[in-house]
Amino acid sequence: MNRRTIAITIGAVALVALPSLASMADEPYLVTLFSRILIYALAAVSLDLMLGFGGMVSLGHAAFFGIGAYVVVILSFHAVEGTALLTWPLQLDGHQSVLVVWPIAVLLAAAAAAVIGALSLRTSGMHFIMITLAFAQMLYYFFVSLEAYGGDDGLSLFSRNTAPGIDLGDERQFYYLCLAALAAFLFFSWRLVHSRFGMVIRGCMENERRMKSLGFATFRYRLVCFVIAGAGAGLAGALIANQTEYVSPGLMHWTRSGEILVMVLLGGMGTLFGPVLGAATLLLVEELLSIYTEHWMVYLGPFLILVVLFAKRGIYGVLAGGNGNHD
Repeated sequence: MNRRTIAITIGAVALVALPSLASMADEPYLVTLFSRILIYALAAVSLDLMLGFGGMVSLGHAAFFGIGAYVVVILSFHAVEGTALLTWPLQLDGHQSVLVVWPIAVLLAAAAAAVIGALSLRTSGMHFIMITLAFAQMLYYFFVSLEAYGGDDGLSLFSRNTAPGIDLGDERQFYYLCLAALAAFLFFSWRLVHSRFGMVIRGCMENERRMKSLGFATFRYRLVCFVIAGAGAGLAGALIANQTEYVSPGLMHWTRSGEILVMVLLGGMGTLFGPVLGAATLLLVEELLSIYTEHWMVYLGPFLILVVLFAKRGIYGVLAGGNGNHD
């Protein structure tokens, strides 16, 4: 039992017990708040997969987050209206079932990531950052122009999606669904980065030219990593749409990508579990400071600077000890 295992175990137990603790403290809002934290943690872990292990610095990750959210709301909108989303070349009706809507959200986010990644990964460094940013802003303005779905004002979800055996309208059940989604993606990502695929991705981050000389198709490996990260963000988007029951183009704005990036850096890049801590820290500090002042960002800035200066391996590195990397 090293410090890393103890830290992860304590965190897991605390998250599992949180709804009961919130009920005992008569603070049901905590369940809603931590559902949001878990969703953003999922988005941050997906970014860490490509940033911390693949060295791909993206400022457009929120695009996939927003796509997942809009798929949920648009399909629900057509289901309530009783109209078809598409009539040609195939009939596509609206739907509210988790078993139908969420896989579509994940697949469309992954498809968008495949297109964006195929173009962006032909560049590197600052050019890669700017291209991902440009694509995200293009999608942002595209959804702003969709007046049928609220345009700049966004669109409300009439009711949360339906799932067999689960009432998503119940905050406690929805919380555990978010926790299960995060745990599943963390497990999948952990297995992925410790596989041969993960070794190649990390090798590309360290020295892509050497990996090419060893015979690896580095472009394909990095593209697959980019797509998986996009799919994870799409799932997080489907969850946030159900949690807030509202979406707007703001979910795709570059500032949202910046927030998710801060969560990764704050918790610990290249750790998988670090972004969960980063999401919890950033959102909790934001929540606490906003109670006392509307200018909470003035105080949040120095806090982030202190973390960067004195916890260079992120919060996870401090708690887990060692280098805190590639756990």
